[in-house]
Amino acid sequence: MAVATNGLSPRVLFRVTAFGEAVTWTLLLTALLVRVLVETPPAAMLPIVGSLHGFVFLSYCVVAILVGINQRWRVDQTLLAVILAIVPFATIPYELRIVRNKRLEGPWRTEPSDNPQDKTWFDKLFRWFIKNPALLILVLAVAVVVIFVTLLWLGPPDQWGNR
Repeated sequence: MAVATNGLSPRVLFRVTAFGEAVTWTLLLTALLVRVLVETPPAAMLPIVGSLHGFVFLSYCVVAILVGINQRWRVDQTLLAVILAIVPFATIPYELRIVRNKRLEGPWRTEPSDNPQDKTWFDKLFRWFIKNPALLILVLAVAVVVIFVTLLWLGPPDQWGNR
């Protein structure tokens, strides 16, 4: 149970990524404002900040899904967490709300309980990954990088399909 003992509980991990997503929104909006207000903005500022925000955005989405599964959120609650990342700064009030509603309480689920879901192959696989955090982090990091590189290759959303 290395993940939980290192202080990286579902609550802490979700809080850190929700806050990080909001911080990168601030950086992105600031870079866009600088581009509009300054005649000669630093050329690399927007692509770097945009890429940083995109990576943190994807990381937050992965963490929201991982924590949603662990906490047994309904699908609509997990999807709401992911969708709210699109709205600047919305991850912070959502995180505060789910903490207030005690939906981030408890450790990582590493052992089966009496819940019938714990007998499914998916929950067994989930618990196995949680018990092997290095492998879980590697798999999730690779997934985020693959999605990130694919989105970079596709370019801005307004150019998708124009290749």
